[in-house]
Amino acid sequence: MKRNSALLVFILLSIQQLVCYGQNLPDSAKVYRIETVDGNIYSGKIISEDLSVLVLKTTNLGELRIQQSDIRSRTVLKDIKEVGGKIWLPNPQSSRYFWAPNGYGLEKGSSYYQNIWILYNQFSTGLTDNFSVGAGVLPLFLFNGAATPFWIVPKFSIPVVKDKVNLGAGAFVGTVLGTNSGAFGLLYETTTFGPRDKNLSLGLAWGFSQDGWMKAPIVNMSAMIRTGPKGYFITENYAITTNGTTMVLVSLGGRTIFGSVGLDYSLWMPFSENINSFVAIPFLGVTIPIVKKANLK
Repeated sequence: MKRNSALLVFILLSIQQLVCYGQNLPDSAKVYRIETVDGNIYSGKIISEDLSVLVLKTTNLGELRIQQSDIRSRTVLKDIKEVGGKIWLPNPQSSRYFWAPNGYGLEKGSSYYQNIWILYNQFSTGLTDNFSVGAGVLPLFLFNGAATPFWIVPKFSIPVVKDKVNLGAGAFVGTVLGTNSGAFGLLYETTTFGPRDKNLSLGLAWGFSQDGWMKAPIVNMSAMIRTGPKGYFITENYAITTNGTTMVLVSLGGRTIFGSVGLDYSLWMPFSENINSFVAIPFLGVTIPIVKKANLK
């Protein structure tokens, strides 16, 4: 009897170990972002791991053996594509073009920092999957205490047809600190056709200041097309009518992803009956996602 009881206990413990082992098997379909304590970031699929070592299969570096004690965080990357055996990482700023928003939103808890030409600084975070808020500043107070523009940017995003049609609406509301200029800004709506990596957006914006509202809305048409594992073509364009005169602002450029950071670059060209020569204004910006730390095993 005792021998049978011991055998039963052994079988039950063996089954438990097999179940636990099966639960710890890596999901080979998922792509992970692994950040180590020394600041290195790797992306790939976990092919095996135990309490001491994680083995990550990457596109460029092959298989990497990483000590579990050296891992600071791990994050499952979404919206991953695998083309020709290479992993195409997600767009770190898929909710915007260069500056204009589209119909997609930030996921709850995800955030990013955007900088344009050093002075333009904006931080945005997703409070829910359908609502985000941001705040920005031009820190001109650093230059002899000059008046400093400050703004907030709430945004709603509504998926109508998943990965096909998304609606966005929000505001850019600002003021100049240190003056009595009052509030200024834009209220906008936009409709985006296509997935996060390849889409076209059409939108309208109504500008306002303490003097009132613009008589005609600003018309926006923007597009984003993925060109490779790390590259995007982006165009962002406006038609702005004031005092009976319309100016068309055209931009052509792209986005290149370095690790998880996006570098934006373009030329902006204004056209109007009052502009008699060709003008091209360079644009340079960077987007740094702030990744949520995942719980380690």
